[in-house]
Amino acid sequence: MTDLPPQLLTEATEPAHRYRLRAPNIPETAKVARDMVAGLLTATGHPALVETARLLVSEVVANVHLHTKVSLLTLEATVRSPQLHVPVRDDDPRGVPWPPEPRHPETEADAEHGRGLLLVQACSDAWGTVWHGGLRPTGKSVWFSLSDAPGLLTAR
Repeated sequence: MTDLPPQLLTEATEPAHRYRLRAPNIPETAKVARDMVAGLLTATGHPALVETARLLVSEVVANVHLHTKVSLLTLEATVRSPQLHVPVRDDDPRGVPWPPEPRHPETEADAEHGRGLLLVQACSDAWGTVWHGGLRPTGKSVWFSLSDAPGLLTAR
């Protein structure tokens, strides 16, 4: 999978810690994925990233659950100091994972869905989508990156 942005490939000064979770596309997977990434960040000395990472992992995993019919998803978390990179892949080529257009505040206040990718966009240092499979995509990954070093990841 390894959808690493160029910053993680070219600015690395130490080995990467990379973990992969292949999990069922069920509601409980968001908690398992959050806990895995939080544990990785804690173990590698990045406690400042834990809460934001937990929120963003929840959002990208929940997106797969809410908007696809795939049976499995794959999350890969890579920590290469001072950065975290997390792509979540599903094998459903349909759907366009972009933040929705802004809605009217009075209708948005009661909405139960539709803010996840806006949170990813607002809280990550960088994020994006990678389509897999060439001209006839076989799936996609939505990824985000966070950094302990402000300004290190600037491309969105």
